[in-house]
Amino acid sequence: MNNLTQRAITGGVLALLIMASVCWSAYSFILLMLAIDLLSLLEFYRLFHDAGLSPQRTSGLTLSASTLLSCTLAISGLCGPKIMLINIPVAFGIFVFELFRRQKDPFLNLAFTFLGILCITLPLCFFIAIAFFPLASGNYHFRIPLGYFFILWASDSGAYFMGKAWGAHPLFKRISPKKTWEGSLGGAVCALFVAYLVSRYLVSSDATRWLIIALLIIVTGTFGDLIKSQMKRSLNLKDSGTILPGHGGMLDRFDSLLGSAPFVFCYLIL
Repeated sequence: MNNLTQRAITGGVLALLIMASVCWSAYSFILLMLAIDLLSLLEFYRLFHDAGLSPQRTSGLTLSASTLLSCTLAISGLCGPKIMLINIPVAFGIFVFELFRRQKDPFLNLAFTFLGILCITLPLCFFIAIAFFPLASGNYHFRIPLGYFFILWASDSGAYFMGKAWGAHPLFKRISPKKTWEGSLGGAVCALFVAYLVSRYLVSSDATRWLIIALLIIVTGTFGDLIKSQMKRSLNLKDSGTILPGHGGMLDRFDSLLGSAPFVFCYLIL
């Protein structure tokens, strides 16, 4: 099976799983976000453990899950914002536990334990907040994250196929030699077109708002992709994992989402 066939099959199955989870209910959406969070974070910790560091996997996953779930409870209105205070003792416990591990470079281990949460869990919390926007309502609106995913997929697919067909000028050769300006522009056109369709037929909203959201996804999602590529290059890796045949790992698949969600949330709030 060639790479394109693998990519198509994996992408199709993943897209169906995501759409079903987003559309079924708020609970299935949160379970999807929790799965993406923990699998991506576990992948992140494994990469740096293989590089000679010792981030606290179990403690980091515990803090990540408590952060995401407490944030969701606060955003959805099921609990007040005070529920998020539970993360303070959990985070402090990571520092205390490091005292007893007797590992070399303890503060590097702590740094990478918290870096994974900063780069993965917090962006997903922003994405969950987008799904419950406006926040005061406490209502889950599945069309918003669904439209968001459609734009992401259009951008990624357009960039992949346009880059394969006409890519000639590297976008950031030092970090990611295969990414080209032609592919990025193709992905941008596809994303903007899908954003217009989303505003017209999925959410019945102002087209300008969704075109701006698409531009934010294009720009910040591309930088999220490049940052992930820089991480892999620093570790001498091609892919962050193998869980998704044809796509690599969880970080390979969701880097654009992690890079763009905080900025889209800020735009909606402002």
